[in-house]
Amino acid sequence: MKSLTILVPILGLVLVFSSWFGPVVAQSSKINTLYKDSKRPINVRIKSLLGQMTLKEKIGQMAQLDNLRATPEIMRDYSIGSLLSGSGFGIPNLNFSSSPQDWVDMVNEYQKGSLSSRLGIPMLYSIDSIHGNNNLYRATIFPHNMGIGATRDRDLVKKIGSATAIETRAAGIPFAFSPCIAVCRDPRWGRCYESFGEDPEIVEEMTDIIFGLQGDIPLHGRKGVPFIGGKDKVVACAKHYVGDGGTTDGINMNDTVIDWHGLLSIHMPGYDHSIIKGVSTIMISFSSWNGEKMHVHQDLITRFLKDTLKFRGFVISDYHGVDRITDPWSSNYANSLQRVVNAGIDMMMAPHNASEFLEIMTSYVMNKSIPMSRIDDAVKRVLRIKFSMGLFENPLADYSLVDQVGTQGHRDLSREAVRKSLVLLKNGKDAHKPLLPLPKKTSKILVAGSHANNLGLQCAGWTITWQGLSSNNLTIGTTILSAISTAVDPETEIVYNRDPSVESLKGNNYSYAIVVVGEPPYAESAGDNSNLTIPEPGLSTMINVCKSIKCIVVLISGRPLVVEPYLPLMEALVAAWLPRSEGHGVADVLFGDYGFTGKLPITWFKRVDQLPMNFGDEHYDPLFPLGFGLTTKPTGAI
Repeated sequence: MKSLTILVPILGLVLVFSSWFGPVVAQSSKINTLYKDSKRPINVRIKSLLGQMTLKEKIGQMAQLDNLRATPEIMRDYSIGSLLSGSGFGIPNLNFSSSPQDWVDMVNEYQKGSLSSRLGIPMLYSIDSIHGNNNLYRATIFPHNMGIGATRDRDLVKKIGSATAIETRAAGIPFAFSPCIAVCRDPRWGRCYESFGEDPEIVEEMTDIIFGLQGDIPLHGRKGVPFIGGKDKVVACAKHYVGDGGTTDGINMNDTVIDWHGLLSIHMPGYDHSIIKGVSTIMISFSSWNGEKMHVHQDLITRFLKDTLKFRGFVISDYHGVDRITDPWSSNYANSLQRVVNAGIDMMMAPHNASEFLEIMTSYVMNKSIPMSRIDDAVKRVLRIKFSMGLFENPLADYSLVDQVGTQGHRDLSREAVRKSLVLLKNGKDAHKPLLPLPKKTSKILVAGSHANNLGLQCAGWTITWQGLSSNNLTIGTTILSAISTAVDPETEIVYNRDPSVESLKGNNYSYAIVVVGEPPYAESAGDNSNLTIPEPGLSTMINVCKSIKCIVVLISGRPLVVEPYLPLMEALVAAWLPRSEGHGVADVLFGDYGFTGKLPITWFKRVDQLPMNFGDEHYDPLFPLGFGLTTKPTGAI
């Protein structure tokens, strides 16, 4: 009797353990491979696989590890759902000039680890392809979203999405953290250039990029159901849900103070449209809404996004988003994780390590602080995307698209995007005597400014590295100076002087000067800026040249900057945004091969103390209003 008394509680513990972790003999029992049958309906495959997964395997699918913290063995042992390469960090062999083949090989090594796990669930590799595959050397780098918003061209943005998908897949990566559908309501925000503009209608239109990234929904397909249309398409990610572009004083990760109607009418429409267009994933914002962190906002994530908008893909945190809901960061990681998961986030980006994540999550499930139903919902959503994209059938990347990186067709598309994005703000001191388009054949032209011959400044942040580089060697492309040199008549003399002195400008008989100045590279919080002035030495260069010579100022920036005091000095002013790798697009329009067509996607303020100021505000008094943009006709200038 004594031995039986001891045995009963032991058997009870075994039964409890089994109920959470799956059958005790799961490792040796036969696996039902129905979930691998691509002819079966997705819901049947999900049910088959989910029913065979242990708790450990389910929790693993909810983790997205930074590849620097992963090995093939970790992928196998913890059944990790996803990996990411941080911009400028998770690169093959720590080599910025790694080839697409190098990327494919690296991704496949991790994938082979996942495929060797008990159930062989493939992982989903991800990266920030936010203006082309901007992490890949020699890739086509497209203008950032603010410039694309200036084009108002839905067909163009869809083509950009398609090219981006191909060049991302060429590196073996099937998941892109794009598009950013923030509505930038204050240009002081360091991520403003990642937004298509201040107008939610512009952002709505530009969500057509999802069709380019993921593919068109089939003729008889259902709207609102995540769809990925083949091996040359990627899983898209609408971000950052919700209100990230409306934070107080434009401070990144700050609080967005706005009522429910304002949130719905300004910041939410892009998500509604993205869901209708089949977006597969949505990333949560670091910011807060009226004091509550978005990462723990159950009403907005579960009740509104999932239940009301019927989003069927999976919700992912931002990078270390779990850590950042406390101040200081990570001060109570375990509690933060519980809150984030219960709020409705399905995949956690970059846990510190797999074992800690598993241990904390398991303890919460065991004590019922996180319901098993919440775990199953998250895993179903992750598996739905993996089945939808055919990842089980084609888990390993190949080299079939490596020759599509930086093709002439993609570069031509980027060049088209550049010229359509340019906004002409001023053209001649006398409206009846426009200066642009410029003559190609003249005696002598001065090209000046910090940004005229610097590809890194032209490409800015999120290019090869996170914060960008001031260098002509970061990738392949054409500077604006080089483009001007190609565009003009061979007999026209071009003098390049980055920062000419006042003395050097005297008596040189220049026909005109093109001054190219703007912001340094930045990304995220590093770009928060409360003064928005043109940085030195660019400002002094612009003033000195424009006081001495008839000048055209080409402003390279991710947002409007202070220009009002200097407008009288300029003959012409062009907002070129961040044109990236194809400087030829700027020269195409300056010299009249194409006309100026771009329209402001954001209000251009007079003074910083007016901010925030948006179209429709009661005291709207801009220098140039939303939608402004002078036009010219192509002339074939000579």
